[in-house]
Amino acid sequence: MADISIGTTTRTAAATRTPSRMLFIDNIRWSMIILVLSMHAADTYSPFGNWYYVDRQKIGFGTALFFGIYQSFLQAFFMAVLFCIAGYFAASSFDRKGLSAFARDRLFRLGVPTLVYMFVIGPLTQYFLSHSWGNGGFGHQWLTHLRDGEWLSETGPMWFCAVLLLFSLLYGLIRLSGWQERMVALSGPLVAVFVVVMATTTFAVRVVVPGGASVLNVHPGDLPQYVLMFAAGAYGYRGNWMIGLVDRSYLRWGALALAISAALFAALVLFGGGLEGDTALYGGGFNPVSAGMCLWEALVCVGMGFLLLAVYRRYFDTQGLLANWLSDNAFGVYLIHPPILIGFALLMHGLLLPALAKALLLTVLAAIGSFSVSGFILRRSPLRAII
Repeated sequence: MADISIGTTTRTAAATRTPSRMLFIDNIRWSMIILVLSMHAADTYSPFGNWYYVDRQKIGFGTALFFGIYQSFLQAFFMAVLFCIAGYFAASSFDRKGLSAFARDRLFRLGVPTLVYMFVIGPLTQYFLSHSWGNGGFGHQWLTHLRDGEWLSETGPMWFCAVLLLFSLLYGLIRLSGWQERMVALSGPLVAVFVVVMATTTFAVRVVVPGGASVLNVHPGDLPQYVLMFAAGAYGYRGNWMIGLVDRSYLRWGALALAISAALFAALVLFGGGLEGDTALYGGGFNPVSAGMCLWEALVCVGMGFLLLAVYRRYFDTQGLLANWLSDNAFGVYLIHPPILIGFALLMHGLLLPALAKALLLTVLAAIGSFSVSGFILRRSPLRAII
């Protein structure tokens, strides 16, 4: 990671930083995108999760436990962090542009790429790579896809952009009414209340909605976390939380939340059925295991959010040529990575390696391939306008 600080870009003083020049935020973004690739590589070989193409071999209990912990840990924070960042810049953007320009910008930057994925990239991936669309020719299946309304649930990883577009437009309408976030001082008690609210609302939704349900490819049980983190980002902009607090506060709150989460997770694994391979209670329902899981996710979400802010703000608030290139292509990678990752997984099918090693190798190959396609092809094509 040290390489990202080598280059011509220098640290900007905190007092003069503007939202568009917070390089540590850009570095967090592309880091989270790489974690997205890692998650989908794990989905390919893990007994957990859903993905277009899976290549699941027989694995031992230790490997399954590692996959379960790793995927659960990532799921608890990495997309929520992106929603928080998005909320921060949504508040900033609305202040500068007003509703009309703000809405147009979000419709173009989020809506257009989502439609490109739903009508082009996703269908091509499903028909030619994952073979999940049946026979009859691509054109026939594509028209069927439109007629039966299936395209509404085919956002793939672009569900994030679809949900973020919805959040942004709702935020714009709320701001149009005259409401604006108050400047709130961030404190330990406020953080604790936020964790409890996130855990409670998530638990309430998962009591009512089955764990396997999805809307626009999003699990409703995850939405409270995303809504709250988006709101936290907006309040963070108003209160200058990103750059106004000292690192030791973020580190202290993050370390405390993660320490509690580690003890709680150990108890959930020991007494929730995980050691026996029974994971039914973790996904939801009115039971203490589901409640504990919701609290664990909230603690990890908040703890990792603070930790990332503290570490990246202190050590990774500069960009050299590599980090700048990774940042410029992060969204392009998010858009195009599914067919590239699946293509490498198909090539690796006959490779005699343990599942964990395959997941790691697939992550590396998918990252190299996706960033290369984004940087050397997409950014030199008409699609450069939307990435």
